[in-house]
Amino acid sequence: MADISYMMPNDSVWLDRCRMDRLFLEMGKSGAQDVICRAMEAVAKRLSALERCDLIADRAMISKLSKSLGAIAEQIGLESLSRVAGDVRACACEGGDPVALGATLARLVRIGDRSLAKVWELQDLSG
Repeated sequence: MADISYMMPNDSVWLDRCRMDRLFLEMGKSGAQDVICRAMEAVAKRLSALERCDLIADRAMISKLSKSLGAIAEQIGLESLSRVAGDVRACACEGGDPVALGATLARLVRIGDRSLAKVWELQDLSG
């Protein structure tokens, strides 16, 4: 019988607090919270859409969605999410390795979920 190994990925989430602080300085508390909440909703929708596109192997849409996801993430300081979205886009554009795309997309979803949780946590701490 073959041995089975279970992997427990532990991806780090990096937030650019300076970018978020700048949003609050430029827009005020209410305006910044509105922008961040809308961005978080857009991130969640795109993550869900990316998972659906992966099921049907729509590389063109994966590329498009990951590009817009990366831009939104960068806008509010979700650095690791933006970076991995770029990695997904690169895998989708290269088009050669479906396993690499699947693994990178799974990483994007994990980091996306953790990033959203981290932002909610920061929102709770800021009152």
